[in-house]
Amino acid sequence: MVEATEFLAELENAVSKGTAETRRRALWHATDRLITGSYSEEQIWAFGEIIGRLAQEIEVSARVRLANVLARSKNAPVEVVGTLARDDLIDVAGPILQHSERLDPNTLMSCARDKGQQHLLAISKRRTVPDAVTDILLERGSQAVVTSVARNSGAHFSESGFLQLLRRSEDDSILAECVGHRRDIPRQVFHQLISKASDEVKEKLKRERPDMQGHVQSIVTDVEGAIHARFGPASKDYFSAKRTVAKLHQQGDLTEDRVFQFAHSIKFNETVAALALLSSMPVDIVERALIDKNRQSTLILAKALKLSWTTTMSLLFLGAPSYRITAGELDRMKTGYGSLNAETCLRVLDAYRSRKQSAWQHASH
Repeated sequence: MVEATEFLAELENAVSKGTAETRRRALWHATDRLITGSYSEEQIWAFGEIIGRLAQEIEVSARVRLANVLARSKNAPVEVVGTLARDDLIDVAGPILQHSERLDPNTLMSCARDKGQQHLLAISKRRTVPDAVTDILLERGSQAVVTSVARNSGAHFSESGFLQLLRRSEDDSILAECVGHRRDIPRQVFHQLISKASDEVKEKLKRERPDMQGHVQSIVTDVEGAIHARFGPASKDYFSAKRTVAKLHQQGDLTEDRVFQFAHSIKFNETVAALALLSSMPVDIVERALIDKNRQSTLILAKALKLSWTTTMSLLFLGAPSYRITAGELDRMKTGYGSLNAETCLRVLDAYRSRKQSAWQHASH
């Protein structure tokens, strides 16, 4: 402890009184001592203060060397690491963004939001990538970045992130394979992926995902029949679903999360029953809204209930033929959904209810 303190004092003296050459030597001497020694966080911070000041004077090649030295060091000063990560030159920032475990999470998020595609590619290859960061990579990243993070077994994805992966894999068989190979892929997302995938991708996933082989085969064989069956006349399954949803409603547990889970799990009857209860709309109107080809009815219903876009997407995929929606269509619907006014949509639902009630009253007379 005393030795480290004395050494830091000597460094401080070299920085304040030395020549450019002695300061350069002091930088590398300090860096070597830091990465090979055992120090407290306070001492690492003190090293960082000195190294940071010295690093301001060095040329690009030296910054690249410093980034590579510190990238895998457990003693790397957080402030120095952050400065290097924010460097516009990928040769400087890349090693830190890809490898450093000392990189502050806020700095990582900032770089993901603000930096270019090469920086995003480096982030996508980190040993672990939290879902808050992958959400940004999926939104901002090129197809190469998205494919890279999809291949990364240490990357974590939110529910909306998996839906983004699904959307980005449209017409991209390489990305579709990467997504299909992920062990953490939710079964319902795998279902939608397979229903949209090319025959080549389906065959590869059947061979390479033995744990999902039966599931792949059943989707490939039965998906069209299942789509028609779910829109058929009321069945024992529908009444069972209605009882389940009614019980949740009575208990106060029929939330947006439940709607998302039903739709995302391809549970059409439960989804219809839930939306009907939450909106006080007749079941037949909700059913027609979900399968309406122009999708506007689904958007109006979702906006009236103030559902998030993630939940709304799950409803759109559920009602879409073969569960397919192109990326362009999804983008247009997202824009349309954002422009809808919730109060206006509520008035539209009120008008539906009024017409339905008038029809019933007229029929009763």
